[in-house]
Amino acid sequence: MKLEAIKQGVSSFLDSVAEGWRHLSESATNALTRFSPGAGSSMPPPERVDDPFYRPSRSWSLLGGEVFEDANRIVVRLEVPGMDRQDMTVEVDDASLIIRGEKRFTAESAEGRWRIMQCAYGSFRRVVPLSVPVRADDATASYAKGVLRIELPKAGPGVAPARTIRVE
Repeated sequence: MKLEAIKQGVSSFLDSVAEGWRHLSESATNALTRFSPGAGSSMPPPERVDDPFYRPSRSWSLLGGEVFEDANRIVVRLEVPGMDRQDMTVEVDDASLIIRGEKRFTAESAEGRWRIMQCAYGSFRRVVPLSVPVRADDATASYAKGVLRIELPKAGPGVAPARTIRVE
């Protein structure tokens, strides 16, 4: 009897861990964003960086986001610290909100070594699915304190036309 109870306990524990991992994986998958430095990037070469995980050709970063919806609008907030608003574009295309940007690397000086490089630099693209049609012409976007906020008024039935939204 004891062995059966232990087996059942272990099975229950493993199911719980698997469910937690599934939830974490689904949540992180949407926030995980690939950054691709362009040809003119000023990223330091690997020989100037002591961090064994440093890869100047590509990196991944979590861009945390929130999507809030009420009767009249959808509000999207995306954490994109260390950027200037002119380095971002926001557009609505079909049933998606598309956010593109480029986070630029700025060297501290020409001498010295980087000990740790954990920030992601380069261009990125993030797609947020929209649950309902929106009035893209009336959408607004603002950027303050590292947070991009996009407000999309809901529309009646139909597909929203593609439109770029200016970031203020």
